[in-house]
Amino acid sequence: MKTTLIKNATVVNEDEVVVSDILLENGFIKQIERDIDDAEGTEIIDAKGLHLFPGLIDDQVHFREPGLTHKGEIYTEAKAAVAGGVTSYMEMPNTNPQAVTNEELEKKYSRAAEVSLANYSFFMGATNGNIAELAKPDYTKVCGVKIFMGSSTGNMLVDKKETLEKIFSSVKTLIATHCEDDELIKQNQKRIIEEYGEDLPAYFHPIIRNEEACFASSSMAVELAKKYNTRLHILHISTAKELELFENKTPLKQKRITAEACIHHLWFCDEDYKTKGNFIKWNPAVKTMYDRDKIFEAVLDGRIDVIATDHAPHTLEEKQQPYLKAPSGGPLVQHSLQALLDFYHDKKITLEQIARKASHNVADIFSVEKRGYIREGFHADLVLVDLHKPQTVTKENILYKCGWSPFEGHTFKSSIITTLVNGHKVYDKGSFNEDKKGERLLFKR
Repeated sequence: MKTTLIKNATVVNEDEVVVSDILLENGFIKQIERDIDDAEGTEIIDAKGLHLFPGLIDDQVHFREPGLTHKGEIYTEAKAAVAGGVTSYMEMPNTNPQAVTNEELEKKYSRAAEVSLANYSFFMGATNGNIAELAKPDYTKVCGVKIFMGSSTGNMLVDKKETLEKIFSSVKTLIATHCEDDELIKQNQKRIIEEYGEDLPAYFHPIIRNEEACFASSSMAVELAKKYNTRLHILHISTAKELELFENKTPLKQKRITAEACIHHLWFCDEDYKTKGNFIKWNPAVKTMYDRDKIFEAVLDGRIDVIATDHAPHTLEEKQQPYLKAPSGGPLVQHSLQALLDFYHDKKITLEQIARKASHNVADIFSVEKRGYIREGFHADLVLVDLHKPQTVTKENILYKCGWSPFEGHTFKSSIITTLVNGHKVYDKGSFNEDKKGERLLFKR
């Protein structure tokens, strides 16, 4: 029997911050008390002066495997995740081949079981012609269905209302959407190129992929979800306008429509294109300071329910191409908790709100079994942080396979000290123990 005792931790959990001991046994939280005696053979972790959070659950990542592994792979990106305090992730289907059949989806699960240091789940992808396939997975073992209502290519771009009606009316599990109107974006890009030529700076990205394009698509998704009582989760909200689609009166567990904000939309604004260029080129685009501030307000007041990353690595060479050729997306999963803790130091968010938005609420929205909280009987997915130990992001300590970060050169005010996944100390003070891999997430549905 493997037992670990975390002593004197300042525990951030369920809207409280209290000093406590935590006893772990066989990968689960056995006991939470102020003073627990250590038994012979128990590993002791002295957490005095450190804060203990439930491990973050990132509901939107792109780890690029299979088929795009020059950018990232499950092993490298999950390793970066646990170094950043992310103990579980939900990965997207736009790989090569795409995860749009149950067979291809299960191949990703098999691969993750071999190499992922974090717990994992993978979305089933919707296309214009795979409605029958969407019914095949066991959604107690799959996080949900992903629809690219914009910003995709080929059969994974599903933006015709007739097709969407069929999917929204037939799918009986959570649907997560990327919402941008591709026709409006094409029109905007054509107009901009005609006026300014093709040698455009990245500053034009939020002008091409503008508020109108986001709202047109998001509002359609909400309309369909209300029509069919579909369980809808809209990813990476990027505009103030979209916030009118969401409410904060209904308790989270009763909501049928929920929303996510991402780190980059809370951190950057359009002024940052001048210095960051393509390195903050995401879809949906980073927009104005006003949009950024309003999204942050919505995170705090409950209209936006969770915070994630949309971690989506590309190589340095790909991002250094001219704006129109450079792909959208960037690596974030190693630094999301540190970024949130910087917001805490800036008095923009509380520690309790970080735990709720990045752990508790994700577990509740997806009905994740026994994760996302520090509770007796729950899996011991935990992260210890030192709020007052700065860390500068450098090429040498970036773990993403792509080797770069939009935060490079930034000094975070806090550091991740130790990460435990299912009670296994996978990351500790810069070192990894890869003896055990993460587990497949299960969902209580």
